[in-house]
This record gives sequence, structure tokens and C-alpha cells, in this order.
Amino acid sequence: MEAKISSETIRKEIAQYLSRLWRYGLVLSHRRDVADDLVQATCVRALERAPQFIAGSRMDRWLFSILHSIWINEVRAQQIRRGQGFVDVDELVGEEHSDDPIWSNDVMKRVNRLPEAQRNTVFLVYVEELSYREAAVVLNVPVGTVMSRLATARLTLAQDTALQASSPQFKGEKT
Repeated sequence: MEAKISSETIRKEIAQYLSRLWRYGLVLSHRRDVADDLVQATCVRALERAPQFIAGSRMDRWLFSILHSIWINEVRAQQIRRGQGFVDVDELVGEEHSDDPIWSNDVMKRVNRLPEAQRNTVFLVYVEELSYREAAVVLNVPVGTVMSRLATARLTLAQDTALQASSPQFKGEKT
């Protein structure tokens, strides 16, 4: 029989995952306030559903799944259309992030231009280092879909990089 963990144990352990959850919430929503709300809702749901967590399994993967599920439910409930209500990544780059390479990095801007499904998959696999199988569980899709999304995202990013490299503006030339 699989051992269950109490909500008190989860309460003690959840703090170490808050920054990672917030980062994923920001990737999904592109808004700090929404990321805050997603993390709070994730914590509440995790505590409410503590008996569902299996001892010995990865708590971070379980928490990511909860957060992703909350986000999907929120999107469905509000019928948010692509781009509506989102803050562009360029608007997030301010003085407080000017020294932080993750925010000023051109690669991050390119990744943010990917379709949402690809962007979320890239984040989970390459930033959070989930396996394809773990990302598939979080996203509630088959492993093959994760692999396809990553392949398409890599191709898009490679083409974007090649296009940028061949652009006169990229080379510092005037057009």
C-alpha cells in the first residue's frame, strides 16, 4: 500500500518550491499578480488534497501539475484569447531586471514568441528539467505530444536565429 503524507508535512515542505511555482505561473500568465494568485491557489489545493500525494514521489512535479490544472481551468473559465490580458515580456524588463540575464536575454524573448503549448513544454523540460514523461503528466498530454512540441519549438527557434543572423540589422548594418 502506498504511504500518504499529511497536510502538515506538505505545509512544511511546500516553501522550498514557491519560487519555482511562481516562475512557472509567470511563464503561463505573463503577469506577476496572476502568478502570485496561481501559487496561492496551488498551495491551498495541495493542502486540501494532501492525502492524494504519494510518499516517495516528486512533490515538485505534483505541485506543477496542480498549478497547470488551475491555470487551464482559469483560462477556460474566463475564455481568455491568445494575447488578451497578457503583458509583453518587453514590458516586464525594467530597472529591477536589467542585470538579470534571464529577463534581458534575447533567447527568452524568442521563446516567449512561441505558441503557448510549445512555450510551456520548453519551460518544463529545459528550465525545470522535467523528463518528457513528467512534462506529459503535468500538461496532461501524451509523451509523443511533448516530443513533437519540443521538436517544433527547436525548429522555430533555429529558424528565428538563422533569420536574425542573416538580417542586416542584426549585423549592425543600416537598412
